[in-house]
Amino acid sequence: MSKATVLGAGSWGTALAKVMAEAGNDVTMWARREEVAARIDSDHENSDYLPGVALPESIRATHRHEEALDGADFVVLAVPSQSLRANLEQWKDSIGPDATLLSLAKGIETGTLMRMSQVIVSVTGVDISRVAVLSGPNLAHEIASGQPAATVIACSDSSRALALQHACATGYFRPYTNSDVIGCEIGGACKNVIALACGMAAGSGFGDNTVASIITRGLAETTRLGVALGGNASTLAGLAGVGDLVATCTSGLSRNRTFGERLGRGGSMESAQQAANGQVAEGVKSCTSVRALAEGYDVEMPLTDAVHRVCHEGLAVSEAIGGLLGRRIKPE
Repeated sequence: MSKATVLGAGSWGTALAKVMAEAGNDVTMWARREEVAARIDSDHENSDYLPGVALPESIRATHRHEEALDGADFVVLAVPSQSLRANLEQWKDSIGPDATLLSLAKGIETGTLMRMSQVIVSVTGVDISRVAVLSGPNLAHEIASGQPAATVIACSDSSRALALQHACATGYFRPYTNSDVIGCEIGGACKNVIALACGMAAGSGFGDNTVASIITRGLAETTRLGVALGGNASTLAGLAGVGDLVATCTSGLSRNRTFGERLGRGGSMESAQQAANGQVAEGVKSCTSVRALAEGYDVEMPLTDAVHRVCHEGLAVSEAIGGLLGRRIKPE
């Protein structure tokens, strides 16, 4: 039996902990707050992030990372992208010398413009072959309730990817392996930004044609960036690209989609954040770093630029949409 440690007790970290326990692993969760860990241990439920979802009694929880990481074969990093570096600085000395590190975070780090796998290598010094990423149409509440879903586990070391695939496979959760870490990470980072744009459009009263157009053009600009960085276009046509994009852009369970809707209905950034109950809409921060990364590679990303200007430069949603519609016409 393999030991998996999930560092982070948000909705997605909790859902994957449940998956891995039901796949037959010995699972320990780390929660930043001691009271959250205690409730998971005593009630077998994470009432803060997945209320009403019964967790396997075999899952243990602690707020001490040294205890959680002791003997871990798989270390699942389930904290927001912009806090990953600071957390890793605290955790790195407790990670085993051959543990596989699996990133669930989706974003581009502000300032450094690093992908999450690059942040992990930079902080821990581990070989890139020990780092994997997971991406796909994976809404936490649906997976936690046992609804069928698929995902992609990308790692440059095929044996580690296969080991993780077996460690995450259940009757309702089907993982596929891939070697394209870059493509999976770019798809995961950009989809949050495009979901904000879809939410803004829906909140402004536009219908399915508009949302479908944003998804399609969003995929085009995501693919341009992924290929420019060395990723494969085929990856972005699969679960880690189209699959994740569609789920995040259309679901009411998507924090980024619902955050964008609040902005589209005329809400301020502050009111939208308050309504989100403190949960992170990753695209709000990622839009700036994705835009900067694209500029460095001379990649045109008009949707990402528009989202950044709404979130950080005070541009009205109506003006952003008008600006996109007013762009010059050209071949697809």
